Amino acid sequence: MSAVALQLRSGYLAHWPQKPHLGGLPFQVIEIELTRPDRLVFPEDLAQLRLPGGIDPRLGVVLSGRAPIWLYGWLVHECHFTRWVACYDPRLGAVVVSSHSPDVQVGEIIPWVQGRPGKAYGPLTRTELAAAVMVVGPPDSGKSRLARALFESLLPQAPNVYLQRAHWDGEGNWTLDLPPEEAKILKHRYRGRLTPDFFSFHAQAILALRQQKSLVIVDVGGKVDPHKQPILEACSHYLLVSRDPAAIPLWHEFCRDRGNLRCVAVLHTGPCPEDLPRDPNQLELCWDPGSPLPAELVRVVRGLVGSAG
Repeated sequence: MSAVALQLRSGYLAHWPQKPHLGGLPFQVIEIELTRPDRLVFPEDLAQLRLPGGIDPRLGVVLSGRAPIWLYGWLVHECHFTRWVACYDPRLGAVVVSSHSPDVQVGEIIPWVQGRPGKAYGPLTRTELAAAVMVVGPPDSGKSRLARALFESLLPQAPNVYLQRAHWDGEGNWTLDLPPEEAKILKHRYRGRLTPDFFSFHAQAILALRQQKSLVIVDVGGKVDPHKQPILEACSHYLLVSRDPAAIPLWHEFCRDRGNLRCVAVLHTGPCPEDLPRDPNQLELCWDPGSPLPAELVRVVRGLVGSAG
């Protein structure tokens, strides 16, 4: 069985506000599905992969679905015979990356929204927002590792969850797979800096994701910062991860009191307190970042999947 399934569907944009002269814009959608239970795909799978039949070269193509960048590169190349090619980013829309048409230019964003898999494609009609969980806490507490582990734990049963990295420290899933010293060097090389648009951009991205995904996990870095207010306003819950018990009240004040977010759980990643609070309304656990996630935490977060935030 192939690790990748490609399905051809039809799409239609009734109105493009920036280009009213076009009228409607018909196109095709190639929907990418990773079929293994663990959602893994390997480069050697490309050798057997073929485009779905019936692609109309007179129309453009939108590529949509979770897949590694090299698979998208293969698809863009293989679809070069079509009118134009765009890659769907749920935070933005369909970003045009190749075009043979004077009407659709490279770098333009087609304001189209993906429907649920197997459903109709078209304008966004969903009004409720899925939950968005901020993973917060002081530096070096294991937040990025937890966010990734939580995402991967949920993915087999909830393939429509999304992990949004809303910080500029150069760390991503790939750094967690590298030896510590190499990861440290590359994090320093790719580290960005705060700009006036940074958090507002990610806040809008989170709101767009909440309209389309079943759950959004947001990694926002390790500092209490008033510049993060747009992120607070875009989220619904927070998960506090701390190696320092003394830092926990500050994060509660920032997320719960200032942001009006609901606390999912508190995870201690330093020495486990002897008198761990037992609050029926708030899960509080100890966790070693090198060990599997507590099943109780995964269960609680899974309960947020598909719920309105």
